[in-house]
Amino acid sequence: MPGCYRLDREKGRKMSKLKLLYGESNEEVLASQAAELQNAGYAVQTAIGRKAVQGLLNKESFDLVVLGQTLSRDDRHHLPYMAKKAQAAAKVLVLHTDGSRHPYVDGNIDTGSDMQHFLDKISAMFQQSKTQPKTQSSKTMAATSGR
Repeated sequence: MPGCYRLDREKGRKMSKLKLLYGESNEEVLASQAAELQNAGYAVQTAIGRKAVQGLLNKESFDLVVLGQTLSRDDRHHLPYMAKKAQAAAKVLVLHTDGSRHPYVDGNIDTGSDMQHFLDKISAMFQQSKTQPKTQSSKTMAATSGR
């Protein structure tokens, strides 16, 4: 049955997409935005609240951890440390920021950005890592230290 083989191959190709952990505190926001990320081709695992994000970080491996706008400011500050501690290779993207940088955050999106900007940011984060894997983290650290 060549059709079945081909279908399985296509499923495998989709599964090789980036695996995202997306955390929010509001279930409605999480559901709608996670659906848009899935429609864009990402494999999305969702988590409601800080404890659920931390639990998944300790159980599974992710390419990207997205910390959403409905998480508290404290959670969006604390969880990047926890993400990098659990999975040093994972990138962290924080939504709804004031433009400031955090030493464990690989990308941030300022307040008022739309979904297309969100998708473009994810794409840019992983394009940049393909072209400059070693210098990207040092630029992030330099940007946070005021140099």
